[in-house]
Amino acid sequence: MASARHRHVTRGGSWIPGLAALSIVSVLGLPRPDKIVAEAPAPPDSTVVVSAAPAPPTPNIMDLRRDLSELLNTGSLRRAKWSVLVVSLDRGDTLFSRDPYRPLAPASNMKIVTAAAALHVLGPKFQYQTFVFADGPIVDGHLRGDLILYGTGDPGISDRFFRNRSGAFEHLADQVAADGITHVDGAVVGDATYFSGPDLGPEWNPRDLNEWFAAAAPSLSFNENMVTLQILPAAQLGSPPRVVTIPADFPLAMNNGAETVAGRPRPRLWLDRVTPTAVIRMDGEIRQGGPDIWRRLTVPDPALFAARAFRETLDSVGVWVRDPENAVHFPSPSRITGRQSWAPGLIGPEEPRLIAQHTSPKMIDYLTVMNHESHNLFAETILKTVGKISQGEGSFEGGARAIRSFATGQLGLASDQIQATDGSGLSEGNRASAGAFVQLLSYVAKSPYWEPFMSTLPEAGRSLRRMYRTPAARNLRAKTGTIDGVSALTGVVGTRDGETLLFSILSNDLASTGAAKRVENRLGVRLAEFRRGPEISNDP
Repeated sequence: MASARHRHVTRGGSWIPGLAALSIVSVLGLPRPDKIVAEAPAPPDSTVVVSAAPAPPTPNIMDLRRDLSELLNTGSLRRAKWSVLVVSLDRGDTLFSRDPYRPLAPASNMKIVTAAAALHVLGPKFQYQTFVFADGPIVDGHLRGDLILYGTGDPGISDRFFRNRSGAFEHLADQVAADGITHVDGAVVGDATYFSGPDLGPEWNPRDLNEWFAAAAPSLSFNENMVTLQILPAAQLGSPPRVVTIPADFPLAMNNGAETVAGRPRPRLWLDRVTPTAVIRMDGEIRQGGPDIWRRLTVPDPALFAARAFRETLDSVGVWVRDPENAVHFPSPSRITGRQSWAPGLIGPEEPRLIAQHTSPKMIDYLTVMNHESHNLFAETILKTVGKISQGEGSFEGGARAIRSFATGQLGLASDQIQATDGSGLSEGNRASAGAFVQLLSYVAKSPYWEPFMSTLPEAGRSLRRMYRTPAARNLRAKTGTIDGVSALTGVVGTRDGETLLFSILSNDLASTGAAKRVENRLGVRLAEFRRGPEISNDP
């Protein structure tokens, strides 16, 4: 936590429109785009994966190719679209390929690209900052104005990294109280204007928007932008069930037409919400004396959700806030983003002053969550951060543009080999090929970020809960991917000879993703069992 002396020093700065001074990036301690890009690793000497003059394949390689071909031709999978490539990282030769440069929907394998771009642009030690500004003078403990909670994209303000879901807000609230504030005569304002554009992916399926994997991705988040509903039978038969929210007392518009009954529910209780901002409809029956029903829903306004939680945390440390919380979503009314410049040393009593600051865990911790749990919120906020820092636009489009620039400029890929719409792979418009993924892995292997990158990939038999008790267990590391009709597995595996292989398996137009995943497992195990065998000489 910053010292009281440091906090008073920062209060001397003011936002002065029209002055040629430092931008918000400098004021808030965020990395400059030019600085970040200059520190990024240079491209390797060669991004070509396949060697120019490969040796003739050994009998063991021929056996491997036959076995993998048979796996891909299994049953209904013959009609699927495939893009598959297996390359030796050590030798650079191709061990197997099928349409390796055919762009297909990659599902969550898109997160591999997001992770590599984040390490390139931001680095593994990058940390998010969340700020609190006092928008008014402080007189006898009273802040004559609002407290502004300003987010810069941190998706980790939850109990995932702290002792409780409000741990990060407790840190900020303690700083506010230490600054001598006991009363806020205005409101807590959640400012989510550091990012721009929509919070939801434009191509996301509307039917998914209530689910955790399609939570909004603004620049200010709390509790991963989810609220939990505990639905309990009423004490009196015929009455509607009670609804408890976690966090407590979060207001949700609800039409509760459900009923508490004595016998078997007919029909069972169900919830429906057309969009995250629509009224929740609850109907059906719940049995008295039966178990509670639990349901998680995305929140309609994450910035307002965060502001409410911060207001409650302030109350717990003795800081009373007079007005109801509110949120800002567009730059023009923002007291922070809307300011064009900042001049240190010029005191303007009407200008917001920085009084509290929270620093997130490191980027590598967030990339691990993203890849181990296939967490879309983390993927999308990281994508927008990459776009903000490298392109000056923290949006889906800005992030997608940064991905495309990384793919063509750093990886040396043709523009059709990685086509990004979002950072998680949830959008239907994402496209990538197995060859592009292997090229990416080859590039990262030559960068300073290979070991951190590898640590983010799930390990077979452990965090990747597949291929137990096989040679792939605790050996193969890979990212999975699944959406309707799509399956993917991309990663790294060691052979029996200790050779490192890079592989990518993408399949589309599947009748069964389960069948494709069984083939992926068998293919991964077969690669782990592979021995190259003696070389065949080219000499006559």
